[in-house]
Amino acid sequence: MYRIVLSMAAALALMVSPALCGQQTEEKKGVEKKEAEEKHSPDVVFVPTPQEVVEKMLELAKVTKKDLVYDLGCGDGRIVVTAAKKYGCKAVGFDVDPQRIKESQENVTKNKMEKLVTIQEKDIFKLDLSKANVITLYLLPSLNVKLIPQLEKLKPGSRIVSHDFNMRGVTPDKVVTVKSKEDEREHTVYLWTAPLKKEKEKEKEKEEEKEEEKSREKAEAVTP
Repeated sequence: MYRIVLSMAAALALMVSPALCGQQTEEKKGVEKKEAEEKHSPDVVFVPTPQEVVEKMLELAKVTKKDLVYDLGCGDGRIVVTAAKKYGCKAVGFDVDPQRIKESQENVTKNKMEKLVTIQEKDIFKLDLSKANVITLYLLPSLNVKLIPQLEKLKPGSRIVSHDFNMRGVTPDKVVTVKSKEDEREHTVYLWTAPLKKEKEKEKEKEEEKEEEKSREKAEAVTP
């Protein structure tokens, strides 16, 4: 009787095992599919930012030791490495290209900035940016616009600097040009400060200022 029970148990195990393996295989495929969907090819071709421009971006953002810098599309990691070396702040570089991640990590190691700089392979359009004080960009204008919902969650006073490309619909606080010796070209750097100033809001502010000026003029006119 004992042998019969064992045989029946073994038979049941053989019957259940393929089904269980099948379930595990499907679950594995699901996980792999999800991971594949989360990863995608880079949205822009990597073009290094000249070092003079990197310096100006960080200078314009008024980076301090207390800041946390996020570089969205970090390339070879030069912006986050420079921020950490020059200002002693923590910095995180994000990219979706494994080759860029490798180059960035090598740059961090070469400059012995492992304690301050982290490189992560992540989709920048799915990031929570709210912890950062400074955001650096070298993306196309359409991609800058795509980031607006995330940038609107930044803490007041946080700074965003972009190399060469603006952010349609958002008024910059400052725009400067830099002549680079590396490529002998003039580069533009844009600065925005959170909360972002939408163009309509800016126009409204101007209208309110005009109305206030008119009211002041009327008051002065009737004052004896």
